[in-house]
Amino acid sequence: MEVVPTQRKSAVPDATPALPLYRFAPQLEVRLEDFELFAIDRLRVLKGISDALSRGKRPDEMENLVLGLWKANMRHQDSSRVVEKDIISHFVLRLVYCRTEDLRKWFLSMETTLFRYRFRLLSASAQRLIMGELDLPYNAVSSGEFENVKDKLNQVARSSVSSGPSSHAGKADTLFFKVPFEEVPELVAGRKVFIQKGFAYVAMHQVVSVVVTQFRSLLSKALVLTNRKWTSIIREQEKDRLTPIVEALSSSYIGPDYSQPEQYSEMSLREIDKVAASSFPLCMRHLFEKLREDHHLKHGGRMQLGLFLKGAGLKLDDALAFWKAEFSRKVGAERFDKEYAYSIRHNYGKEGKRTDYTPYSCQRIILSTPGVGDHHGCPYRYFSDENLRAALGKMGVGSQIMEDVMDKVRNRHYQLACTLTFESIHGSSCDAGINHPNQYFKDSEKILQAKNDSKA
Repeated sequence: MEVVPTQRKSAVPDATPALPLYRFAPQLEVRLEDFELFAIDRLRVLKGISDALSRGKRPDEMENLVLGLWKANMRHQDSSRVVEKDIISHFVLRLVYCRTEDLRKWFLSMETTLFRYRFRLLSASAQRLIMGELDLPYNAVSSGEFENVKDKLNQVARSSVSSGPSSHAGKADTLFFKVPFEEVPELVAGRKVFIQKGFAYVAMHQVVSVVVTQFRSLLSKALVLTNRKWTSIIREQEKDRLTPIVEALSSSYIGPDYSQPEQYSEMSLREIDKVAASSFPLCMRHLFEKLREDHHLKHGGRMQLGLFLKGAGLKLDDALAFWKAEFSRKVGAERFDKEYAYSIRHNYGKEGKRTDYTPYSCQRIILSTPGVGDHHGCPYRYFSDENLRAALGKMGVGSQIMEDVMDKVRNRHYQLACTLTFESIHGSSCDAGINHPNQYFKDSEKILQAKNDSKA
């Protein structure tokens, strides 16, 4: 796969199946803008899957969700390029997520889940084609052998906790394969297959387990090989072109832009303390309280809180007044004007390159590394259990929900922990999950405004 600046070149061959196995990188040229845009679209799908799995969605809910995510994000205005986009986006993200063990683990899990549900949506004939492409060394059970184990298959079908196609497992017109039992661990664990002499009898409708196991194994090995190529060759060769894109994609924010507040949205200095207590996410509430307490924040804290306040609707003049009122009590008004006012104007695009800086996303905040005396970063990641429980209790999180939040924190699902906090405080579900502090603020304000309107 070669990346080119602008021209559109050869597409994926017509023989490519609707569900690729991604065994070989495509021999085609890719425009630089497609390289990044295709990857971001696929990343929306994978992150949607990750969030749904973290929230404990049922298999039937996952199937509908994956189908919806795929249709919404992996379309192309040229229908002939849909498969091409699929393959290119996979290989770009393979490059992005091959670089560390944690990144490989996440990508492998999400791509395997995506493959599982896409495979289940295929027709039986298309599934057989995939099996043929994988060259799986499994023998179909003969009619004679089927008659010998038919009763056992029926017993398994009746005792299976699943419903649907499995209830037909013992029918003579169902195709079965003999598979080494260790290759279908999920079917064995769920007692969904009959096992004899080390082989599991897998019905055609259950073959997804076999195929997914093979797909996962192939992708796992491919990620290790890609990492070697990235480390030894690609990273240095592409340091001025692709490397910055690749290194940024794994932590990129792919939600709405909060660089500007919504129309007519404005944060009043007079009500800022009240709003902070009711609608600030924990990361910003902590910074705000530390600023009020110490009358100072280090650079990381000033950037994180300052850009959040800007996105929430705090105007430049009010921002200067707000920060000056606090910092003057610690460093004096003259020093504030000389050393700190410039950076505030700079964040609003009024100094330097006049760039309109964007508030930090959850992903960027989570990945930050606060040092001694710093208060920025994600409290769900950096607070001790005791401090986090105290902060959550102060926000009004109940004891039962708090245990759920702490469980998500222990499993490093920090954004989901924040989502549960939001839902607990506001008594409202947030199916999209919290992905940005300004999203938390905006949604909180909308809920509170609706409650006030209903009382009026």
